[in-house]
Amino acid sequence: MKSVIRVGSKVDIRLAVGVALLASVALVSGCAKPSASANVYTYGQAQRDQVVRNGTIVNVRPITIQNDRTSGAGMVAGGAVGGVVGSTVGGGTGRTLAVLGGAILGALAGDAVEDRVGKKDGLEITVRLDNGEMRVIAQEADVPLVLNQRVQVVSGAGPTRVTPMSGQ
Repeated sequence: MKSVIRVGSKVDIRLAVGVALLASVALVSGCAKPSASANVYTYGQAQRDQVVRNGTIVNVRPITIQNDRTSGAGMVAGGAVGGVVGSTVGGGTGRTLAVLGGAILGALAGDAVEDRVGKKDGLEITVRLDNGEMRVIAQEADVPLVLNQRVQVVSGAGPTRVTPMSGQ
């Protein structure tokens, strides 16, 4: 007597492979991370002439920098994983409801995770330039800056950046 082990129908396997592929694409597409760092330049910003103005920091306050919106990758990946997990529950109509419920809950959870990952600590820096003008620049809190510190305000080839003057 032969025993046959049935893993699942062809439709179930195709669905699982399709969902896994979709989740992989969604996760990879969500890997592009914008930066508000004073130390990060894109290739398009490199090797461009920029204007440097010297000044003194008159105020620094902590802020949170967040993405304008999520890419949707977290929602798609979460929905796909939730749908696959839901497909393992029950059978018939109950299974269909579990797939839908799992996909909805997974999508909500994935979107919330992506939103949380898209937030960074930042600084709002007020600089009095040597010519008397005041400027406020928000950037990631990855460069230590303090009150009364002499800084350079670099602008002209993309975002404006505040960096410590050499030797400080």
